[in-house]
Amino acid sequence: MPDEGHIQESVSQADAAPATRRKRRTGAMIRNIVIAVIVIAAVGASGRWALWQWSHVSETDARVSADTVAISSRVAGWIVALPVTDGEKVSRGKLLIEIDSRESKLKLTEYGARIGALTAERAQIASEIELIDKTSASRVEAVRSHADAARVAVKSSLEQFELARTDFERTRSLLKDQIVSRRRLDQAQNEMSQAQERHQKAQADFAAALADISEAEAERGQMTVLSRRIDALRHEEAEIAAQRDQQALDVADRTIKSPIDGVVSETFVDAGEFVSPGQRLMLVHNPAAVWVEANIKETDIRHLSPGMTVDVAIDAYPDQTFSGTVERIGEAATSEFALLPNPNPSGNFTKVTQRLPVRIALKPSAIPLRPGMMAVVNIEIPGR
Repeated sequence: MPDEGHIQESVSQADAAPATRRKRRTGAMIRNIVIAVIVIAAVGASGRWALWQWSHVSETDARVSADTVAISSRVAGWIVALPVTDGEKVSRGKLLIEIDSRESKLKLTEYGARIGALTAERAQIASEIELIDKTSASRVEAVRSHADAARVAVKSSLEQFELARTDFERTRSLLKDQIVSRRRLDQAQNEMSQAQERHQKAQADFAAALADISEAEAERGQMTVLSRRIDALRHEEAEIAAQRDQQALDVADRTIKSPIDGVVSETFVDAGEFVSPGQRLMLVHNPAAVWVEANIKETDIRHLSPGMTVDVAIDAYPDQTFSGTVERIGEAATSEFALLPNPNPSGNFTKVTQRLPVRIALKPSAIPLRPGMMAVVNIEIPGR
């Protein structure tokens, strides 16, 4: 005969079986509902993502860019001062680097002294010309007057000589006819000789006067020689002045100042180093003039045009969204500017989607953006 305890236990198990089955069915229903909700949510999210991707051009290959000025030196020398450091704000004209200029300044002083000496020499020669002009002008006038008088004396003495010779010839003819005495002939011959001597003396005086004129004019000609010397000194002074100006540029180039208002991005030298012409010394950029450079796939570039609105997310500021516009679309793929070309001599070819650079201008923002920061750009395609 069965035990009473076993009978009661069997009855309890029979009553618990329907409750367990109901609980299992309820749990299965809840799981199915949860799975259905998850699937619907996933399908909805996938649909929204697909729709968003279809209506937008999105690219993660973007960076903040800026016009970075490479500061270099035009001269060689030792750096004696480097008053700025990385990240320091600088204004236009602020001293960035000073190169030793002692030797250059000495040469500049030398050129100045040489120009001063040439200027003094020109002034001295000009004084000599003025003195010669004053003294020779009156002398030339005097000798010319003397020459004019000597010319008149020659003419007068010639007339007297011709008159005395005519009288001598006439007296000699009269002597043949015994009209005059021999004494008269001697007297006429003596007068002719004296007239001839006076004429010869007048000619000599005239020749001496002409020589004096030549000598005085030669003194005046010395003024021309001195004037040409002044011209030569003036050209020499201009040549040295050009050398002085070039040396002044050398001195000025040894003080390197900031060409823009900006920030020192990086310095590559330290005080005391020797630098060469063209050597890169530091980089400076203007943080207020930055933009985003995005490399957009060639398959998406047809959807873009200048002026389109762009939403920009900067990785450094995940909670901020920046606004911008498409400013310029590149005319060549980035691969065209690669330092190493990618030829295909073997014939094996794998097609890779190319990218074109797109410049995006950002609207002014109080948040500082630094060149090189990574960014994500999202551009809505009109009509989708």
